[in-house]
Amino acid sequence: MELQTVHLRFEPVSQDPEEAASSGQIAVVELHRPKALNAINRQMVADLASVLDALDAAAPRAVVLTGAGNRAFAAGADIKEMVSYSAVQAAAFAREGQRILARLETLSAPTIAAVNGFALGGGCELAMCCDLILAGANASFGQPEVKLAVIPGFGGTQRLVRRVGRQRALELMMTGRTVKASEAVALGLALSVSEEAVLDDALKLARRIAANGPVAVSMVKRAVHETDRLDIDAGLAAEASLFGLCFATADQEEGMAAFVERRPARFTGA
Repeated sequence: MELQTVHLRFEPVSQDPEEAASSGQIAVVELHRPKALNAINRQMVADLASVLDALDAAAPRAVVLTGAGNRAFAAGADIKEMVSYSAVQAAAFAREGQRILARLETLSAPTIAAVNGFALGGGCELAMCCDLILAGANASFGQPEVKLAVIPGFGGTQRLVRRVGRQRALELMMTGRTVKASEAVALGLALSVSEEAVLDDALKLARRIAANGPVAVSMVKRAVHETDRLDIDAGLAAEASLFGLCFATADQEEGMAAFVERRPARFTGA
């Protein structure tokens, strides 16, 4: 699926040609405005919404999100497009961006951002909607909006606090400074730094995750995302319910049978 600003392709979970057809799929979503450093404009937001529709229908076992080229994941929102916005137009753009990014965040499939180059402003906000962030050696992250006399509008004030803590998030957003890959890992913003091709590392990680029971992986994501604002007792109650639901799946029967029989499990996502 190739739209103007977002490309979507699928790869098999298994790299074994004999198993590829039945192994499930990994979706690779590429932001594609390389001449503009993949800056996020209204068209990209609309195209991302269409890709999310396709992902809902395809139900891949994992999703990898990256940017075209080596210079940027997404260098931010498109300032040339926003410069003439009124206050009403700016708020509407922020709300639409928040809505689409929330859809990405709540996909049932695990999501991995493979960040190559700049992930600034809206690009950083987009990466933070993914479950895991892998940083290329040249990656840099930041919310520099105050340097333009505005604030993050696609969820940065909320998600950055949850990623790195209140004090550090405030420091980053009030100074507008950027952090390199190694500091992003130290802060907990990124999972690891890839010394080679970050997309290759993201696909390897996606395959490791996708080789497990798809329903169980989705349940792990639900247990974390849907309970992060609950107290521990409510969270534990939700966990127990989700744990129980796993035992209503064919994959649970297959996984435990394979363990007992000492053979590889063949999960179907059912």
